[in-house]
Amino acid sequence: MYDMKALYQATSVADAVALRLAHPEAQIIAGGSDVLVQMREGKRAGAELISIYGLDELRGVSLEADGTLRIGSLTSFSHITQDPLIQKYVNVLGDAVDQVGGPQIRNIGTIGGNTCNGVTSADSASTLLAYNAVVEMTGPEGRRLAPIREFYIRAGQVDIRAGELQTAILIQKDDYTDTFGHYIKYAMRNAMDIATLGTSVNVRLSADKRTVERARVAFGVAGPVPMRAESAEAVAAGGSVGMDLAEAFAQAVREDIHPRDSWRAAKDFRMHIAVESAKRAFVEAVRLAGGAL
Repeated sequence: MYDMKALYQATSVADAVALRLAHPEAQIIAGGSDVLVQMREGKRAGAELISIYGLDELRGVSLEADGTLRIGSLTSFSHITQDPLIQKYVNVLGDAVDQVGGPQIRNIGTIGGNTCNGVTSADSASTLLAYNAVVEMTGPEGRRLAPIREFYIRAGQVDIRAGELQTAILIQKDDYTDTFGHYIKYAMRNAMDIATLGTSVNVRLSADKRTVERARVAFGVAGPVPMRAESAEAVAAGGSVGMDLAEAFAQAVREDIHPRDSWRAAKDFRMHIAVESAKRAFVEAVRLAGGAL
């Protein structure tokens, strides 16, 4: 049984915004794979909930007129993995969310819920950060956009303001064109576990596949929020494709990340994983881009 004060069913985005304003303490619920579990554990006893699960307008993946990839916030992990546009342009995102929980969670869990939780271990977070994703919120003042690196404020807190709800994740054309990525999740188990560390790397190579035009790397659980390693990105940019560059790229992540000790892993071990996974993900991203190391 779930101990809740009230459940409000939003009939449209505008209705959800109105409900948010009328019930500022209420929790937005989409798939419910996190919130309902927390309620069952007694952590949200007496909560008010606003369900947006019925808003089909927030589902699906599409290309906007300028080539921006738009992912509705209620799109499930399973749909993201299987979507033709994701497979064509940002296949690594599909691979990343396909490592969330088990099939039941992936069928009900949404990209919006995964990001709005604000947890650094979210499997989608590092890849979205590595692709410079932009978060779309809709609220009393209309549509507001925020780069995902600004969306995460601190552990468990994101930039959603009074009356707002997240409505989409956007990836601009320049951020995915001719770009290939790879995600590595390190966890204590191969399935049904949260990440001890998540690493997402993407690269764009020159036409002859010998030079790295651009590389990006982002981590989950390497700090209180998902974070980019810009020192490593600077090392790779303009470099000649090869194992020496892969090693230098990986070692440079030490300058930007701040893993911590926890019961899952010591910070030194997390740093070791970060360096090794950055190297492996870089090598695989280069291979996917058509380069040879």
